[in-house]
Amino acid sequence: MKEKFVVVDLETTGNNPKKGDRIIQIGLVVVQEGKITARFSSFINPELEIPVFIQQFTGINDAMVKDAPLFSSVAPSLLEYLDGAYFVAHNVPFDLSFLQYELELCGYNGFTGPIIDTVELARLLLPSEEGFKLNHLATKLNLNHDRPHQADSDAEVTAEILLILLSKLVNLPLLTLQRLKPIVSKLDCSLDEIIQNAITEKLTKVALNDHELEEFRQIVLRKPVLFGKQSSPADITEFIEDLPEIETKLSRELEGFEIRHGQKEMMTLIDDALHSNQHLLVEAGTGTGKSIAYLLPGLYFAKQTETTLVISTHTVQLQQQLLERDMEILEKSVSFPFRAAVLKGRSHYLCLRKFEQKLDDHLDQNYDTLLSKGQILIWLTETLEGDVEQLNLPSGGKVFWSEVQSDAITCVGKHCPWFSRCFYHRARNNAHGADLIVTNHALLFTDMTQDHQLLPSYKQVIVDEAHHLEEVASDHFGMRTDYFAFHHLFSRLGTIETNDLLKSIVTIQEKLGLNLDQYFHELDQLIVDLKYDLDECFRMIHATVVRNMTRSKNEVGRLSLRYYPDQMTGNGWREIQEAVLRVQMQLKDTLKLMKRITDELSLEDNELNFTQTGILSAFKGLYANLSEEKGKLEELLLHYDPNYVYWIEVDAKGAKNATYIYSKPVEVSEIMADTFFNKKLSVVLTSATLTVKNSFNYIIQRLGLEDYGVTTHIIDSPFKYSDQVQLMVPTTIPNIKEVDENEYTYEVVISILDIAKVTKGRMLVLFTSYDMLRKAFYQLKDLIVNEEFVLIGQGISSGSRAKLTKNFKQFDQAILFGTSSFWEGVDIPGEDLSCLIIVRLPFSPPDNPVFEARSEKLKELGKSPFMELSLPQAIIRFKQGFGRLIRSSRDRGAVFVFDRRITETRYGKLFIQSLPTVPLQQKSLEQLLYELENWL
Repeated sequence: MKEKFVVVDLETTGNNPKKGDRIIQIGLVVVQEGKITARFSSFINPELEIPVFIQQFTGINDAMVKDAPLFSSVAPSLLEYLDGAYFVAHNVPFDLSFLQYELELCGYNGFTGPIIDTVELARLLLPSEEGFKLNHLATKLNLNHDRPHQADSDAEVTAEILLILLSKLVNLPLLTLQRLKPIVSKLDCSLDEIIQNAITEKLTKVALNDHELEEFRQIVLRKPVLFGKQSSPADITEFIEDLPEIETKLSRELEGFEIRHGQKEMMTLIDDALHSNQHLLVEAGTGTGKSIAYLLPGLYFAKQTETTLVISTHTVQLQQQLLERDMEILEKSVSFPFRAAVLKGRSHYLCLRKFEQKLDDHLDQNYDTLLSKGQILIWLTETLEGDVEQLNLPSGGKVFWSEVQSDAITCVGKHCPWFSRCFYHRARNNAHGADLIVTNHALLFTDMTQDHQLLPSYKQVIVDEAHHLEEVASDHFGMRTDYFAFHHLFSRLGTIETNDLLKSIVTIQEKLGLNLDQYFHELDQLIVDLKYDLDECFRMIHATVVRNMTRSKNEVGRLSLRYYPDQMTGNGWREIQEAVLRVQMQLKDTLKLMKRITDELSLEDNELNFTQTGILSAFKGLYANLSEEKGKLEELLLHYDPNYVYWIEVDAKGAKNATYIYSKPVEVSEIMADTFFNKKLSVVLTSATLTVKNSFNYIIQRLGLEDYGVTTHIIDSPFKYSDQVQLMVPTTIPNIKEVDENEYTYEVVISILDIAKVTKGRMLVLFTSYDMLRKAFYQLKDLIVNEEFVLIGQGISSGSRAKLTKNFKQFDQAILFGTSSFWEGVDIPGEDLSCLIIVRLPFSPPDNPVFEARSEKLKELGKSPFMELSLPQAIIRFKQGFGRLIRSSRDRGAVFVFDRRITETRYGKLFIQSLPTVPLQQKSLEQLLYELENWL
């Protein structure tokens, strides 16, 4: 590669040169002919003091730059290096903007040559990478990065990353490069010439010779690996008999591995339950190693009985972990061949037919869409699964994925030219005949609600993270719709004037010589009227909810109002019903016209080419989606089932049509008993949090297991909580019931800051209210001096839970604020987390519609909603939150509970009794901090 690349990294006093920030260090590396040919680095005297935060971040202080040259002295050398070169940086906008500004100040012209941003290049060429920060990429690519945030070291690592990425780029298959070229030309990196040179060189060589790849319909992808049914070996003995041999094998294969006492106990229980057709509940404390404890006996049972065993998890992350990490341990454990398959919801898989069509669609020039197309093109040369979880798409790429994901409605099955290579059907085929199928609760219930069409037949299932089962069942047997569901469908459909689906259908009928113009004009006008009336309908609902509002905001900041469809009279409800009926009539007419058009075009099926078949399939799919939304709107607002709870959520400060309508069954216990437990021979339910005060009664009642003689067992955690954890309740924080929320929040903030000074950050603060989280976050931000602590807040700092957790680990003195999903599933082992604060006991808001309806039902039965529902729910959630702190036998830390109800009420003691035995201290915060400092 003859091009000259100059890799630049700058350290600066801040983020904005126009506000007076200046360069304090320059690192520069020249790359040519595929290797590093020159280096230059220098401190720069910024002629101002370096902020304390920047000194901590970079390790560069005022003394180091005091005698350094001014930028004007090194500018001529920089310009000489940059002459005729590509400007390369890891985040070009930052480094280039500073450089241009300083050059202009010195009277020089700015850089005008080609640029390469290694962040964008890495996103494109490493589409499966978790993150694209310099440190992360250096670690993943096995590069030595000894002095992060110093310009010479950062420039060196960036240059090495550039060489790896360019090598990958030019070695892509010829066809992939040809498809990539028009996409990349519209991105920020100047890659046209590099790609064209690689294409020219490849055209003189023999075509694709990689045996793992194939070209099909002008796209290069990995050849599929298909599995047949594994024959069951005859020499499989009883699992318990084989356990000593398995333990010996594992300790030999994996250094230091041992099967713990709790694991053996759990294995025996599961083996018994599966063979005796029993339902089993096992609470396994953190550190038990429950994945292996259920996988091993589960696999033996599947092989012995020649059946398929299903394993279900709540999160896709655990699903991936089971496949990637635990299956490797399983393979080392047993002496017989077996096969495990992962099956996820259909939307996880790429539809190659849709992607092919979108790839050829040059109308959408949105940056995130273009980057997503490029990423997927490269990913197709690497993936066998086609699972979106392997992709790190840009934020706008989620919209693009929704247009290319697999779905049942638009699938043309065996008529699709991609059918033999379809990722979703391949995953289903691989699941048939597998010994173990790893799926998730959502798919488990989708399979139940769709007449068991998704999963192969199974009679035994192991459910991990089982404390989520009731909530997932409730979601799946419930219903929801909103304005945006309709808006999205009509945006896809478009009009006969816009370049969307309807225009494409019009074009097809014109080419076929069909005379359907009248239908299309009627449909076009109907859609205009329908969009207007839908908007009006949802606005009316929004206004009525706000007007009748007596409730507080929920955890995502929305106002929520419960309603009864059979009692909708007065206060605007009558007008809403009339609006819904009007929309229903228009939807009926719209669907009738769409059906006529579809039927006419389907008669000409043999005349349609591949692209036209895909367009017609998309039109049929949209018809089905619209029909489904029509049914939901009718069910939610015009019908009433007393066994369901109905409510509406609105965003008071958002769009006036931002209205979300829900229904869920009040109880799922009977549904679960009839449709799930009654149909299975053995269901094993496990989690770290299933009991309340060492009793399974709550979960048994909630899931409808009372009549099944279910076996229960608690396996204690192997961790020594009494040595590893201090439970601290400060008596100086006011009682939550005796002060208003603002005063309580202020006391919480002051206390967090005092604790953080002792723990040096490394703290997770769990809230039950998003409103309080926001207030506390900004108050604490104002109190922090010299940016001593990095604050990361859920819903405030951008990114998913995983991204926020990752960012938290990267800073030495960070405080992470979380609510809802942060109470569980967050795994921060080691010294990154040494303090957990629980601001309030996690009771469900009493005005949560589902909680309210369940409470009413309990009252009707003469039971206490607090003791039967509210308290057990809160205890299980509290146990989940508590479990965030200790993730390994080496972890140590303190759990602060700011809610004094935990020690001052009778029910509060039940929270403590549900935890492992830990030392409890109740003292003033000052005394607690003195003891904590000594203990830590």
